[in-house]
Amino acid sequence: MTQHPLAGVYAAAVTPLKLDSSLDLESVPVFLKFLASRGCHGALFFGTTGEGPSFSLKERETLMRSARAFRHQVPGFKLLAGTGTPSLDESIQLTKLSFELGYDGVVVLPPYYFRKATDEGLFKWFSELINKAVPKDKYVLGYHFPNVAGIGFSIDLLKRLKDAFPVQFAGIKDSSHDADLTRTIGNAFGEDLLVLNGTDSYLQLAMENKAGGCITAPANLISPELREVWDLMKASKDTTQAQARVTELRHAIEKYPPFPPTIKALLHHLYKLPRWTVKPPLEELDENSIAQAVETLERLNV
Repeated sequence: MTQHPLAGVYAAAVTPLKLDSSLDLESVPVFLKFLASRGCHGALFFGTTGEGPSFSLKERETLMRSARAFRHQVPGFKLLAGTGTPSLDESIQLTKLSFELGYDGVVVLPPYYFRKATDEGLFKWFSELINKAVPKDKYVLGYHFPNVAGIGFSIDLLKRLKDAFPVQFAGIKDSSHDADLTRTIGNAFGEDLLVLNGTDSYLQLAMENKAGGCITAPANLISPELREVWDLMKASKDTTQAQARVTELRHAIEKYPPFPPTIKALLHHLYKLPRWTVKPPLEELDENSIAQAVETLERLNV
């Protein structure tokens, strides 16, 4: 089967912020070039790692426009935008804007405040979003992250959306950290449903079960290692050692939760990118933890 246009390794990009919590737009081209130079096929802006729910529609638009303006500097680099909010109208606005700006796809959380929404209600919600905001030849990925969002996608809902919108509903970003679900989705859909896994340590498993790649927080730091797994899988070569390396690094990074402040600190200390802050209610990682994290990753030759 022909590879889906959105298959690949993506960074769930952090959002560059100055110390006053305003957007650091001057850093956007530097960050895009950094990610592209290290093997990322693209980046997702305003996902969980990008602190998406913390930003207003205007802030999202401003950064999305800035990234679009510099994409010519990274030819072939794909741009995805997180556009799901509890408001259907706002989600439609953000999704429309993404495609007007030439983004390659959107990643859409279900309306996460409504944790008891039924499959029927979610089908109607996504149907309206797709009919009003997604061109016939563009792509939506549902964002399956029930542990955080409190709501996700059942297999029946995925089948119904895929049947109704075979092109536009491309698939899901699966951040469930559920190996059994990875296998179930692979058995149910094969390569008909694009799955981009959110757990670095599952990349080999996911691709063995027909996933198209990954979108992860650690990809901001370890995309060369993830890309090696992806390339080896595509070449039908042994990925055992490459995946073991990725898993080791993922486990090292996740000892310092949450991801946004940790990854921003590590990008600065390891790769000399600007020292970006996070928006409240998130807090900066304490200096002792930063030092420990840096020492650990330097010892692992990141």
